[in-house]
Amino acid sequence: MNSSSSNRRLRGAAGAALLAATLLAGGAAFAQTLRPEIGKPLQAAQELIKAQRYKEALGKVREAEAAGARNAEETFLIERMRIAAASGAGDVDTAAKSFEAISGRISAADKIRMTESIAVGYYRAQQYAKAMQWGQRYFKEGGTSGAIRTMLIQSQYLSGDFAGASKELIAEINAAERAGQAPAEDRLKLLLNAATKQNDNNAYVFAVEKLVTYYPKKEYWVDLLSRMQRKQNFSDRLSLDAYRLSLATGSMSAPADYMEMAQLALQADLASEGKQVIDKGISSGALSTGAQAERGKRLKALVDKKLAEEVASRPEDERQALAAKSGDAMVSLGMSYVYSGQAAKGVQLIQQGIAKGGLKRPEDAKLHLGIAQLVAGDKAKAQATFKTVQGTDGTADLARLWALYAKRGAA
Repeated sequence: MNSSSSNRRLRGAAGAALLAATLLAGGAAFAQTLRPEIGKPLQAAQELIKAQRYKEALGKVREAEAAGARNAEETFLIERMRIAAASGAGDVDTAAKSFEAISGRISAADKIRMTESIAVGYYRAQQYAKAMQWGQRYFKEGGTSGAIRTMLIQSQYLSGDFAGASKELIAEINAAERAGQAPAEDRLKLLLNAATKQNDNNAYVFAVEKLVTYYPKKEYWVDLLSRMQRKQNFSDRLSLDAYRLSLATGSMSAPADYMEMAQLALQADLASEGKQVIDKGISSGALSTGAQAERGKRLKALVDKKLAEEVASRPEDERQALAAKSGDAMVSLGMSYVYSGQAAKGVQLIQQGIAKGGLKRPEDAKLHLGIAQLVAGDKAKAQATFKTVQGTDGTADLARLWALYAKRGAA
């Protein structure tokens, strides 16, 4: 996990918190309100802190502490100065102990600054469990720093609290979206890693869908489609629709995938689609080079033959489809027109088939209508159609991903 930029931000935050704690430590008032044996070493400690000589400053704090019996105010000022000196010296445990000793007497603003300094100190010391605890405490005290939020999440991740890191990341991602902002890609990838560590499939899918939404790169689409098809309830009959999305997003590259998709299209009586698949496989080089070249030629010949038969029988197929009691044949024929370059006519036929009713799989028909509308160039109608698709067998999952593609496209 690369956190160098975050570390730079955190170093700045720590310096600011330390400076604030120092300036609020009492200043020149020491000489007027404290006994000299306490006030003078504390004044000296403050000057040493300003000069970034923190260990020497701690020595002066101990000198003040050794002055004998102290009243409550003297103890308070000693501990306050110790927090500043110890924070700068990297002695975080000492700073934390002093904070606990006086936390009941300091203002809310000072609590935020001091807990921030301690949290960052533990993070820089690679004590991630303690950094996580103090980071959480910082936000409970009312802190709002984005850099500390990042530190908290990284601390959770590095300390092995992957569930906590996932929860914080999801909250952060949702907040970014509510603000109309795209979640940062590195935060989404960190969520992927945290989800993988704890085998949380829901968090993983959430993250990769957001990556596809805002950063539609080929590798994210490949991951998402592969994971979707491995779901236990995903129906094999939807394989062609999944391949269609893979081809549309540019995430198909394996020769075997081109060949299987073309064969599935032929089985669905969609030689027109099969020809598009083979042509893309050949133009991409997947089916025109190496050992696959000859198989690609044979499959192309078969597709061309089937396409000629499909075109010749289309008028009769349309007559029979219009006369049929159910709309299934019209939906199937509509897809054939879509992939033959007559998308508008294909969309009309599919809509007529859905309206006729009696469909064996109405959700599949709506999914195919959305795909047809997208091919026809009507993204708005396609997205609206995809939103109506239901089903627990993978149909609704596919429709949701098609809607993402319709909205964002592919890289």
